[in-house]
Amino acid sequence: RLIEVGVPASFLGPILTDPNARWVLRNARHAGIVAKTIETAFDSPTRNRGLLGRSGLADGHALILAPCSSIHTFFMQFAIDVAFMDRDGVVLRVRHALGPWRVQIAFRAFAVIEFGSGSLGRSDTRAGDRLYVAAE
Repeated sequence: RLIEVGVPASFLGPILTDPNARWVLRNARHAGIVAKTIETAFDSPTRNRGLLGRSGLADGHALILAPCSSIHTFFMQFAIDVAFMDRDGVVLRVRHALGPWRVQIAFRAFAVIEFGSGSLGRSDTRAGDRLYVAAE
């Protein structure tokens, strides 16, 4: 099961339609690539695991957790950048270099995208931008 039953359509539609295709994450404001490799966590076990147990997240990689409106970095070994997203792919809130042992919440968020620290700055992604999934 790709995403829990009852979750409405969203900007993640292309991934749900064809999860085996190669997708990138783009910023509609400047058409730049925000992530060239996308991992998904669309069910409870993968959302709960998230990035735990990893030593880092490679540049250009992103983990999309959905549905999700809060994250924690308990037991993590590295800092991450975080974008809280609405259903349409609009960035509601960003957090740069979120270190271990932190909690972040955005009550209106539908999804959270986690990136390696510094990725959002390098891709010039900020609150109010619209991100979308596109074919590689």
